[in-house]
Amino acid sequence: MNSRRDYRSNRAALFDGIEEGGIRALSYSHEIDEHENDQAIEGLQDRVNFLKRLTGDIHEEVESHNRTLDRMGNDMDASRGILSGTVDRFKMVFENKSSRQMATIVASFVALFLLIYYMTK
Repeated sequence: MNSRRDYRSNRAALFDGIEEGGIRALSYSHEIDEHENDQAIEGLQDRVNFLKRLTGDIHEEVESHNRTLDRMGNDMDASRGILSGTVDRFKMVFENKSSRQMATIVASFVALFLLIYYMTK
């Protein structure tokens, strides 16, 4: 008897509100839900498009920075080659005794120039 009463209450809950205009109200509610879903989908599409543009901009920026870093690395390699050549020349100058005196004079002039430069600055 209890199961029969539960069956009737479940059936009443299932068909509750379906009367003359109840079906129309349910279909209208369904249309409202579809409209809200469409608006939500459009909002998501806008967000996805925005994120797509943003990631594209980030990609372009990263590529630009990579190119800049590559150029900087090439410039550093070139300057390293020039500097090693200069150091080799200085080694040759310091090997000779008379060249040491010349190097001392040149270093003195460079130090004097830097001192005057910083004093006037």
